[in-house]
Order: sequence, then C-alpha cells, then structure tokens
Amino acid sequence: MSKDRVTLVVPARSEYARTVRMTAAELAARLGMSYDEVDDVRMAAEEAFVYACECAGDQPDVTFAFILDDGELRVEVGPLPECCTPEGGHTTSGSYAEFILQSVCDEFAISHEAGACTLRLCRRVSSSGDDVA
Repeated sequence: MSKDRVTLVVPARSEYARTVRMTAAELAARLGMSYDEVDDVRMAAEEAFVYACECAGDQPDVTFAFILDDGELRVEVGPLPECCTPEGGHTTSGSYAEFILQSVCDEFAISHEAGACTLRLCRRVSSSGDDVA
C-alpha cells in the first residue's frame, strides 16, 4: 500500500471534536482495523484534540495530519505552542489525555522543536484480522 496523507485543519473549539473523531475512525476502517482498533483510534483522536485545544493558546486552529502507511495509521497534531513542555507543567486534563493516549496507541510521543510541540500517535492494524470494521 502506498503512503497516503490526509490533513485536517479545524478550529480549536470543542464542537469540532466529532469531526476529528469521525475522520480518524473512517481512516482506521479504511486500513482494515477491527472494531476495537477503530474505537481505540476514535478515542485517541478525541484525547489528542482535547490536549491540542488546551495547548493551542491564542492559536485559532489545530492541524491533524493522518498518514496511512503499510498497516498503520500515524497521526501528527500540531505544531502547538510550547505549553506542553515538561517545564511548562500540565493541567489535570492534559495529564489524563496523555495517560489515555499512551494506553490506546501503539506509540505516543510529544516532540519539541522551534518553540512548539507536536503530538505523534501511531496505531497499527493487528494481524488477527478478526472483527474487521
């Protein structure tokens, strides 16, 4: 499968959480993920959106880049202002979002560069092929 990239730019407001969730779920289903995997991707997208909105500050939009590549869905969220650095501390909801993202993703990281951070998530298609969405 070739690498496909879908970019979604949404206002950093709660009413756009569903747009992000539905886009992520559709792309996960396109990869052949199971219902449980699609549900994990949907949850990860929502938590990443909540986290990004907290870190957006005065930035009006949040950018999601979905990369479909050989049985995995990678999501890059940002760039976001530097509020998510370890030095900047986290709100309770930001820490909760990180916990959820670490639980439902195969990989989760926050990269920091040039005064901004980017959330990086990855969810892979399981090899079982059971219960495909």
